[in-house]
Amino acid sequence: MENKKSKRRLPVAKFMGSKIIIAALLIVPMVYSCKNSLKESGSTFGGVQIGVITYSWRSMPGGIENILNYCKETGVTSIELMSNDLEEYLGAPENPMMNMFRQRPPAQPAAKTPPPPPPPPGASAPAAVPGPGAPPAGVQPPGPPGRRFEMTEEMRAEIEKYNQELKEWRLSLPMSKFEEVRKMFDDAGISIHIVKFSPARWSDEEIDYAFNAAKAMGAKGVTEEIGEEAVKRLAPFAEKHGMYAVFHNHMQFADEPGFSYDPFLEVSPAVMFNFDAGHFFGSTGIHPNEIIEKYHDRIFSVHIKDKTGPETNPDNTNQVWGQGEVPLEDILLLIKENKWPIYCDIELEYPVKPWSDAVKEVKTCVKYARQILM
Repeated sequence: MENKKSKRRLPVAKFMGSKIIIAALLIVPMVYSCKNSLKESGSTFGGVQIGVITYSWRSMPGGIENILNYCKETGVTSIELMSNDLEEYLGAPENPMMNMFRQRPPAQPAAKTPPPPPPPPGASAPAAVPGPGAPPAGVQPPGPPGRRFEMTEEMRAEIEKYNQELKEWRLSLPMSKFEEVRKMFDDAGISIHIVKFSPARWSDEEIDYAFNAAKAMGAKGVTEEIGEEAVKRLAPFAEKHGMYAVFHNHMQFADEPGFSYDPFLEVSPAVMFNFDAGHFFGSTGIHPNEIIEKYHDRIFSVHIKDKTGPETNPDNTNQVWGQGEVPLEDILLLIKENKWPIYCDIELEYPVKPWSDAVKEVKTCVKYARQILM
């Protein structure tokens, strides 16, 4: 399907001979008057709430205090909070796998073997290492570089023990602890609209814990990766708690023939979507507004990023905002003009240059969005 191009895309200069693209970011004003500063207006522009998923700062030191500082530095006043920082702050037991990898010296990747892509944001509990697979993100697996990581029986036992300890910790933690953390964000003028616990494979008691904790943090729902089992598992809990189960897509619209949101909508009115416009466009080439217009009343939030499309070389590749092909302006203006209460969250996934960092890049993305909406 032909991609609809925005008539108001921010200008870019292209040198066709060398194929060098100068980003539209170069024209974004870097200084605003005090009257229109991010500090005074927050990060709501033209009625559209620009926020960020805290996964965007995965390359930075973690922790609740750091996240608060990053929000202040970028001017962001609403976030999708990754649960790992939250639970670690409250004293969750440490995953022994992470400790094992941390003790090993880093090794160089095997020659001509590209590194695997970073895993999508997920649950803080790496119960997620049930069998052979990759080690935690950002660490070098044991053994020669390039060799597939295999779980040993000893590792499995450690993970099983850890999962039980983590469950016991969660179920013993008073909700007042989450309320104390919420106050820290409230005092800083930062709201948390959803918490990414990804709890679909947890026990019933832990799923209750996830929704109770998210509610105590002031959130309206809990995020999980989309899938039939996950939707059916979490929807009753969302209804029970008077909240939303919010599901995030990757490339299902391209990879799974006939994939549609429609069957999930029938499960429960508590099912909502965290529509990743970047993954959608990068894998299908279809204008994201086709999905947003159709499901706007069931889209809780949109992940905003820039990418190349599926017909470009390299295809479906993250880009600095303004250097890719995602119609960012179309998306934001559609939500603004219709006054839909959809959170628009920056998900920073493009490589950060050595002279910058993720906080500076998120701040630039906020200003880019502001330029479109104001």
